[in-house]
Amino acid sequence: MSLSRQHMLAETRRHFFAKGAMGLGTAALAGLDAENASGMATGEVPEFLRQYAPKARRAVWLFMAGAPCQQDTFDYKPKMDDWYDKDLPESVRNGQRLTTMTSKQKRFPIAPSKFKFARHGESGTWVSELLPYTAKMMDDLCVIRSMHTEAINHDPAITYICTGHQLPGRPSLGSWLSYGLGAENRELPSFMVMTPSWSGRQTAQALYNRLWGAGFLPSRYSGVGLRREGDPVLYLSNPDGVSDTARRRMLDRLAKMNQQTLDSVGDPETQARIVQYEMAFRMQTSMPELMSIQGEPKSVLEMYGPEVTQPGTFAASCLLARRMLERDVRFVQLFHRGWDQHGNVAKSLPAQCKDIDQPSWGLVHDLKSRGLLDDTLVIWGGEFGRTVYCQGKLSRDNYGRDHHPRCFSIWMAGAGIKPGTVYGATDDFSYNITENPVHIHDLNATILQQLGINHERLTYRFQGRDFRLTDVHGEVVTDILA
Repeated sequence: MSLSRQHMLAETRRHFFAKGAMGLGTAALAGLDAENASGMATGEVPEFLRQYAPKARRAVWLFMAGAPCQQDTFDYKPKMDDWYDKDLPESVRNGQRLTTMTSKQKRFPIAPSKFKFARHGESGTWVSELLPYTAKMMDDLCVIRSMHTEAINHDPAITYICTGHQLPGRPSLGSWLSYGLGAENRELPSFMVMTPSWSGRQTAQALYNRLWGAGFLPSRYSGVGLRREGDPVLYLSNPDGVSDTARRRMLDRLAKMNQQTLDSVGDPETQARIVQYEMAFRMQTSMPELMSIQGEPKSVLEMYGPEVTQPGTFAASCLLARRMLERDVRFVQLFHRGWDQHGNVAKSLPAQCKDIDQPSWGLVHDLKSRGLLDDTLVIWGGEFGRTVYCQGKLSRDNYGRDHHPRCFSIWMAGAGIKPGTVYGATDDFSYNITENPVHIHDLNATILQQLGINHERLTYRFQGRDFRLTDVHGEVVTDILA
């Protein structure tokens, strides 16, 4: 789209929303004025997007990048013990596409989980011994065992679930929320991202900042990523010899020049630049306060586990996520890498689970104790599942698992999600869904609904068509809603 065309559209929307009684403009596109876009509180879902009363004011997604083994964590398959080292029946595989990592294998021997399972909570949900803390909160969670996707490799699959399309270039979920709902905290970004350290396989799949990028939306809706070491955000601190007063004067002059450019050219990115400079200035005060955990009681720190005081760990990131959420950051996303267990499940998977188990429980428990879980949506899961057959050498004590998009497990909690439930089912091989399939578009539609948004109405016109997070798909999973 040409800059002049974008300028005309911006002017049209500005006039429309200034005069209209309904529409995105009152909240979501109050962002057309630079001050509001930089984070003025909006407080409620725009009427144009509303179809249901929002249950959530904020959300946090604990993303397990690399794909956890569902049959070693939440999808208990005891009958597989009798199938040890027997070939996966073709009637089960049914010609499914395989990755190049196992498609040339002469055999597809079944690898039963080596880990013990037990029922937990009043719900009696089966959980692996690898997740003892998660097991303690099963009555607060809804486990979905019937997730599925079309993508079979990591980058397309993560891009797909985060942006609604396997190819890069579209806005992420957090960016859509920032665009549609605005911000409730003027001092912090509405969408923040952390990429904590991990203990499993260190040669993990790369993560790209487009996973939390704004795509074709104005760049001010991008997620702000925090670094694990040093300053949480680069270039946030003043250079040596530059005072806050001098920086303020410089930004004021720069804003005037950028405003002149915006008035003459109409490039939305010029507007985004004004907004981002102002946000960065406010973050010089808000970020140090956010990052300091000195005032956290010992009892709270202990909830998250012994690594909570080590910057950059998953535990420390979960505590920071709670601090962001209670400060009304709209959407927080943690990407925990290392779940790609093509081999050595016996060593790598327990290490990964230990990283996230107590901190995840600590986050949910902390939110609940503060009364925040009622209006905070928590999501845990990866981009696809893993095969029941072994990749590489198989023994009773160790094995590997390849990518498997046909079924995988996630859990959700809070904000109107039905607690203590299990939704969906898979066959005895955890290979095919037998009950209540949930596509990733359905998941995103449900997340948007809990935040009060009709996923079919949250759109942005680009290259001649209206785009949305759920593309032309997606059905809200009403059965998991309380």
